[in-house]
Amino acid sequence: MAELKVSAIREGTVIDHIPAGKGLKVIDILHLNGANGGVLLLASNVTSKKLGRKDIVKVEGKFLSEEEVNKIALIAPNATVNIIRGYGIVEKFRVTLPNEIVGILHCPNPNCVSNHEYVKSRFHVVSREPLKLRCHYCERTIGMEEIPGSL
Repeated sequence: MAELKVSAIREGTVIDHIPAGKGLKVIDILHLNGANGGVLLLASNVTSKKLGRKDIVKVEGKFLSEEEVNKIALIAPNATVNIIRGYGIVEKFRVTLPNEIVGILHCPNPNCVSNHEYVKSRFHVVSREPLKLRCHYCERTIGMEEIPGSL
């Protein structure tokens, strides 16, 4: 079987084990449009022993903040982040969804105080599988289907 070879990056981040079809969403929520001038690679629908099919995002010259890792955890809760320095992996970790998500999502309830006052949005994780979050202010519960539009 023929293989596609992709060049290694000197420094940056590789996000692996993204559910198939969600790689573009990861690129979107991290605002990765190639403006930094580095390599941006999306491998979509790649064969995976763990997931069957997966997406992979490789970004040269980009290291993720804690907030960015938390955003990935909302979209791809089993993703793995690899930090690359000198063409090698120096750190590898799985994303984990925190118990509380602050300042990332917008509450879909138009009457919620977080949409009218200068307060950071705050959600409590009610369930990880399936994903359910509860707004700290209005107590509205939202599921995965409501999250992508609110990032």
